[in-house]
Amino acid sequence: MTATAFVNGRVLGERGFESDLSVIVEEGHIVAVLPGPAPRSADTIDLRGRYLVPGFIDTQVNGGGDVLFNDQPTVEGVRRIAQAHRKFGTTGLLPTLISDDVAVMRDAIGAVREAMHQGLPGVLGIHLEGPYLAQARKGVHDPDKFHTPGEDELELVASLGIGKTVLTLAPERFDDAVLQALAARGVLVCAGHTAADYQRLRSAFAHGVRGVTHLFNAMTPLGSREPGGVGACIDDPDSWCGVIVDGEHVHDASLRIAIAAKPRGKIMLVTDAMPPVGGEREDFVLYGQTMTCRDGKCSTAEGTLAGSALDMASAVRNSVRRLGLPLDEACRMASAYPADFLGLGDELGRIAPGYRADLVALDEDLQVTGTWIGGLP
Repeated sequence: MTATAFVNGRVLGERGFESDLSVIVEEGHIVAVLPGPAPRSADTIDLRGRYLVPGFIDTQVNGGGDVLFNDQPTVEGVRRIAQAHRKFGTTGLLPTLISDDVAVMRDAIGAVREAMHQGLPGVLGIHLEGPYLAQARKGVHDPDKFHTPGEDELELVASLGIGKTVLTLAPERFDDAVLQALAARGVLVCAGHTAADYQRLRSAFAHGVRGVTHLFNAMTPLGSREPGGVGACIDDPDSWCGVIVDGEHVHDASLRIAIAAKPRGKIMLVTDAMPPVGGEREDFVLYGQTMTCRDGKCSTAEGTLAGSALDMASAVRNSVRRLGLPLDEACRMASAYPADFLGLGDELGRIAPGYRADLVALDEDLQVTGTWIGGLP
């Protein structure tokens, strides 16, 4: 098979962006990053000065392309969501099921399993956001779906058998032994929609909870005498935090404080995206209610946030323009850091030999001009 060389771009590596490099791809993987021109035998893709960054990885995608995963927990639903987000540089994602009935959970897990067995591009696993959440921090989730799972249901949660499973739960609803057992089964447990205080969440981190699904949102806030769940996340050096950088979910200053406080590499971008991302309609239905997306904000008629209209390319741009982050760090928050969170940091999220050739080209305005998954456009 003829090699492909990406040339004449600004390539994101461990030291930042570098020019005059050739990224050589064979059989879906990066085999070399070489100074100077590409080998004459390689087919070339001329980037014409654009940025070449690792493909974005989004661990929280409720929908896209006018599809809500809860409503279409099928292989076709997964395909349409992945295709919609790929236009915005997302080369890896977890279709995310919002709190629902056990039968829907079973269908969703089966659909993702089949999609991965079929090799559907971009699907890395599944995210189950609920239904084991706290009534006091329910957000837009339907509390009628909330319950405490038995052993059979926990077996279902851990049954994907391929790829990664993220489970968002309120840790105060579980004994630490259950959290440890889920982690031992390979489930990446995250806290979210939780009323846990500082001590409970720190204990959960010590017993297998890997991080938080959306820092600041639907959790106990940071206070002067009660650090709350937010304080526990910021204070714990090992936990990962997803953040929604859309100007709606969290104030920019709060995000800057969290990023400055956490060790580098522990905060990652997520979208919490809903069906309008990459779709044609601004409205969608969740739990029988019509949700509207206007000016980048998705909400109920009463104004409760209902996911987001955010895509990963916009999250990267917002991190640069709203938070003042360097572009290289914003791109790592969308690629390397979520790959590390998922335990895939040795194969995804970086432009280096041995990594899968999931790549994105960005122009000067940080708009996506090209996306490759396994070297294929």
